[in-house]
Amino acid sequence: MALYGKGMLMTFTETSVGVEEDFNEWYNREHIDERVWMPGFHRARRYVDCDGDALIKYFATYETDKVENLCNPAYMELLKDQSDWSKKVMATFHKFDRVTARITIDQSHGFAGACAFARFFPAPSVMEALRGYLESDLLPALVARPGMIGAVLAENDLDVVNEGRKAQGTVIPKNETPQWIVLLEGQTTEVTAAALRAGFAGGLADHGVAAEAIDTANHVLMFGNCR
Repeated sequence: MALYGKGMLMTFTETSVGVEEDFNEWYNREHIDERVWMPGFHRARRYVDCDGDALIKYFATYETDKVENLCNPAYMELLKDQSDWSKKVMATFHKFDRVTARITIDQSHGFAGACAFARFFPAPSVMEALRGYLESDLLPALVARPGMIGAVLAENDLDVVNEGRKAQGTVIPKNETPQWIVLLEGQTTEVTAAALRAGFAGGLADHGVAAEAIDTANHVLMFGNCR
């Protein structure tokens, strides 16, 4: 089974150790469920860094029919008026990043408990060729590895991102370059870590993306829900 749609919200979040229990309870008991029942949303999953070296400890994905669901007026209104618990918890975030993406390659099959990712910013001039390489060569090879479940390419949609920024009163950066995120899903974190190394440790040299320009991390599933 592929993903539940062609849109995906991804969040990267970290809070203080002293309030982490409340943060996790909020995520598991309110936030995921609230989002899953928004128009166009279908499944949400959240993960925690399993190696201790991720730039941001917690990572979550929210699958939608299409990326435009992430600037739906009802959703924008919700971003403006969060619950009291949400406001309390969100005020404790000291690291936060939010990506609204269009799924351009989906080679997933079912779901598993480990998820690794590679984040990078390809130059516009190489995007078409790089997308073709990922779809035809690299991702099929990684998915074929024992224990791997699937791989997807998510491309940040800046128009949708900026609608969310407007709703939250956030400054919109100038000359921003779209971010790409490759998600690798597997049976164990050892499997996904090995696939991540095989695919991205050396960078994407033929497409102008150096190894040091790729942010990678390996995570394990904490909680999910769907409808």
